[in-house]
Amino acid sequence: MQHVHARHERIPRLSRFGWLMGLYAENYVHLTRLFAPADLATGSYLSSVGDGLDLRLEVLERHPYTVEMRLTYDLCDPVTGEPDPSAYVRVYRDARQAETTHCYVGRRWQDVMGLYPPPDELINHRMRMNTFLGKWLEYLAERGHGVARLRPVEPGLAALQAG
Repeated sequence: MQHVHARHERIPRLSRFGWLMGLYAENYVHLTRLFAPADLATGSYLSSVGDGLDLRLEVLERHPYTVEMRLTYDLCDPVTGEPDPSAYVRVYRDARQAETTHCYVGRRWQDVMGLYPPPDELINHRMRMNTFLGKWLEYLAERGHGVARLRPVEPGLAALQAG
């Protein structure tokens, strides 16, 4: 019996932080396969699969090792007017990680946790956001969204479509 206990102690446990880093790595793989964000210029793109639910991908900023972007549908929350759902993602090309920095799914993180959440609660929230992104990316791939369907949206045209 002691032998089994000693063997069990040798198996390393994955911390919640380690699990979160794993989610970032998985999201990087999904995002890169789906949309190749490192190859996209700054701007707005639409992916349409003919289901009436177009995906908007916005490359907000590009830096030598990171790409800042937002994914959303062309739907708005009727109360706030914000695109819902939407995820802001920072892609770390050198580390091969994609982190959801914040999401809007009906409410903002400050409304959920307050301005100064305890670290434990913040990690839990980041895990939920990044799990959401991973599931959303899998869903988008299943629906047929991807780099082959991305079409740039001209700035003037985006204002007309939003209005």
